[in-house]
Amino acid sequence: MRKNKFKEIYQELSTQIQEGILQANTQLPSEHELADRYETSRETVRKALNLLSQNGFIQKIRGKGSIVLEANKFSFPVSGLVSFQELSESMSKESVTTVHDFGLIEPDGFLQQQLQADSKDLIWKVLRSRQIDGETIILDKDYFLKKYVHSLSKEVAEKSIYAYLEKELGLKISFAKKEIVVVDATEEDKRLLDLKGFQHIVAVKNYVYLEDASLFQYTESRHRLDKFRFVDFARRGR
Repeated sequence: MRKNKFKEIYQELSTQIQEGILQANTQLPSEHELADRYETSRETVRKALNLLSQNGFIQKIRGKGSIVLEANKFSFPVSGLVSFQELSESMSKESVTTVHDFGLIEPDGFLQQQLQADSKDLIWKVLRSRQIDGETIILDKDYFLKKYVHSLSKEVAEKSIYAYLEKELGLKISFAKKEIVVVDATEEDKRLLDLKGFQHIVAVKNYVYLEDASLFQYTESRHRLDKFRFVDFARRGR
């Protein structure tokens, strides 16, 4: 049995949901039926269904099975810490990243507070827009403390900063604190995003920490209101 068989099942089913082959509010085949279809174990199917549930594609209802959810929104995991490149690959969507601003800056009072920095700290500023399926619907504003991120380039920012930080610089990115708010769209949002008349955006603020609990990144990821659902998986303690 292939080690990542459940990911293949997840990919195929999520694609069918996004393309409307599996329609919203319909029921998926049972675990037994799916196991027969994919010639695998029910445990493998269960892993694929759990991943579909966590990413907002289905709702698992006891006694009724798995119900397909509306899929015209992109699902962003609230509790996960993933890069946009990793997320876009999992969504199987065509995406383009454009870097609008890049360089080292001295922090103003706001950034000093967000990054627990002082006026002598230098900070990498990266402003990037994200186009998905032909529409620019995300604006990422990233700030990294140079004392942790010694080098960075526009070329890296056009691809995956996290891949560079972990593989080239050897940084161990561990956890993040997140805040999600709906705010008025700024002139910058209106200029760089395809807002389609929306006057508000969803801003996800991230405070990202290394393995030794050092705060090294502050990010504002600004999303068009109608294009995203923010999903999480929570279990009540006993």
